Amino acid sequence: MFQRIGNLFRGFFSSFISGVERKNPEALLEVEKENLRKQISEYNQGLASHAALCERLMTQNKKESREITELTAKATAHLKNGNRKLAGDYALRLQKLKEDHKSNVEQLEEAEKTYEDLKKARDIAVTAAREKIEALKRDIDETKIAKATAELNEMAAGMINEIGGAGDTLNRLEEMVTEEKEKARGRARVARDSMDTTELAEMEAERDAMEELALAEFAAESGIVLDDEGESEDEAPASDDEKAM
Repeated sequence: MFQRIGNLFRGFFSSFISGVERKNPEALLEVEKENLRKQISEYNQGLASHAALCERLMTQNKKESREITELTAKATAHLKNGNRKLAGDYALRLQKLKEDHKSNVEQLEEAEKTYEDLKKARDIAVTAAREKIEALKRDIDETKIAKATAELNEMAAGMINEIGGAGDTLNRLEEMVTEEKEKARGRARVARDSMDTTELAEMEAERDAMEELALAEFAAESGIVLDDEGESEDEAPASDDEKAM
C-alpha cells in the first residue's frame, strides 16, 4: 500500500516537473548545457591522467634507450679487452633491458593510440552535443514564433467573429443615422420653402437705392463726376489763367 502511495506521489511529481519543463524549455536547455560542461571537464581529467601515463612511458623509454646504449658500449669494450665474465654480465643485462624496452615501446604506442582515440571520441561527442543544443535553441525560437503567430491568428479570428456578430447592430445604427439625416434635410427644405422671398427682394432693392444715393452725395462733395452708369470721370486740368485767378 505504501509503495502504491509512493508511486502515486512520484507520478504526480514527475507530471509536475514535466509540465514545468514544457513551459520553460530554455531553463532545461541551460541545465543540459551546464551538464555538458561538467561532463567535458570530468572527461578531460580522465584524458589528462591517460596523457600523464603516456608521458611516463615516454620518459621511461628514453631512459631505457640511454641505458641500452651504455650497456652495449660496456659489453663491447669488456669483450674486446678479454673480460668475458664482465662482458657476459653486461650482455645479459642488456638482453633483459631490450626485452623490457620492447614491451614498454609497445605499451607506449598502444597508450598513444588510446589517447588519440579518446580525444577524437570526446571531440565528436562534444561537437554532436553542441550541434544538438544549437538545433534545440533554433527549435525553441521557432516554437515561440509559431505560438505568437497562432495567438495573433486566434485574436484576428476572434475579432472577425466579433465584428461579424456586431453586423446587425451596425446596420441598425446606419439606418438610424440615415433616417435622422433625411429628417434634418426635410426640415431645412420646409423652412426654406416657408421663407417670404418678396420681402427680402424689397429690402435688397431699398438697400441698393440707399447705396446709390450715398455714393452720389459723396461724389458731389469730392468733385467727382459720375457718368450715366455711375462710374467716375476725372475732371480736366485747370488752365494757367484759371490758376492765376
